[in-house]
Amino acid sequence: MIKHIVMWNMSGQTAEERGKAARIVKEKFEELRGAIPGLVELEIGIDESAVDYACDVVLYSVFDSQEALTAYADHPLHLKVREDLGTLRIARHQVDYHPATLT
Repeated sequence: MIKHIVMWNMSGQTAEERGKAARIVKEKFEELRGAIPGLVELEIGIDESAVDYACDVVLYSVFDSQEALTAYADHPLHLKVREDLGTLRIARHQVDYHPATLT
């Protein structure tokens, strides 16, 4: 099992524009639930803290193997989501880890 966490900042001049972009990102990624082999769990959340250093959106997903995560990166449905979202996301941070290796 491998966990894949991605955080983004959204484009937009106002909080409302960034909020609209965040909701679109959330909707698009939620469409991937149950559609990608090896994707065990997918949760996506929109920041509610509104602190200036927070990211706007977080994706938490679990894959049954590194191979499944690698395949997800090039899966046509995932690539379509990335294409559909275009420039809504302006900054991206990612962590992938195996939970069994945590101490």
